Amino acid sequence: MSERAVPFHCPYCGEEDLEPYEGDGGWFCRSCVRAFKLKFLGIGVVNGQ
Repeated sequence: MSERAVPFHCPYCGEEDLEPYEGDGGWFCRSCVRAFKLKFLGIGVVNGQ
């Protein structure tokens, strides 16, 4: 997967004022001034299987 996942809103405050964060695939929210990353875990993943 070469394209990075793009968030639609900040997971902390819910605002949509996001920009790519310098570094390894992070995002920066200009509304709450927090930086975060997204991680793809899989499709249909069930605990223990």
